[in-house]
Amino acid sequence: MSGQVDSNIWQEILRFPLQGRSQKPRQQGLTMVLDKGLGPGELKDLLVTAADYIDFIKLGFGTTALYRGTLLEEKITLAKSFGVDIYPGGTFLEIAVLQNKLLEYIHTARRLGFNAIEVSEGTIEMSPEVRASAISEARKLGLKVLTEVGKKLPKNKVSVASYIGKIRQDLEQGACLVILEGRESGKNAGIYDSEGRFIKDGMEELLEAVDCSRLLWEAPLKNQQQELILRFGPNVNLGNIPPQEVLALEALRVGLRGDTLYHVYKSQSSS
Repeated sequence: MSGQVDSNIWQEILRFPLQGRSQKPRQQGLTMVLDKGLGPGELKDLLVTAADYIDFIKLGFGTTALYRGTLLEEKITLAKSFGVDIYPGGTFLEIAVLQNKLLEYIHTARRLGFNAIEVSEGTIEMSPEVRASAISEARKLGLKVLTEVGKKLPKNKVSVASYIGKIRQDLEQGACLVILEGRESGKNAGIYDSEGRFIKDGMEELLEAVDCSRLLWEAPLKNQQQELILRFGPNVNLGNIPPQEVLALEALRVGLRGDTLYHVYKSQSSS
């Protein structure tokens, strides 16, 4: 139709200011979207628009249990048809642990079609043996395992040494990624203070001790995304991204927003 332009034509004219962004299928630069209840039409629109920039969809907390009929399976099938991994939120697994239904939970997730699972203890306490069992059982069923470290409530904050120990143990036991807790708000949880800023001392201690390429940072706020991209480059793993912010994040990753373009400009100007 006259007047329509394929947006990719711009890449024949202009290059991305931040170079090196990995393409799917990728091992680095992963983006995890937090789905708190998208309808199938909304999910399809999101995937048609932005599937190239989404690697995981997390059906947040226990929303998995609230879909009627076959709607859940429909969403799972849809995500996978676009090459996107999908998994239920970690809080749902914690409920299964509390109710002594962990194995049934993992097997049901696999039967429903989920191809990944999150093992977390953001609200409850979980023994190392139970955590290891969850990772092992999920891997036996062919599920990708993402684990999470950190607490959701500020009063339950854990030491950086505990973070480091759990991260190392989870990776040794077969987790593909370890998520750093940030909640959907990005504030007053895990590695963030009440304003959504990184707790610097803890962050530096953590980065000195673990392989940051295996970490996925829950970073729902733009300032957090920007800081991580500028520190680690466009291929840092980021999660809890709101669905409507996927393209905005990708633009930030490659320097198409003023926030990261400014730093590219200043770097070029000083060289």
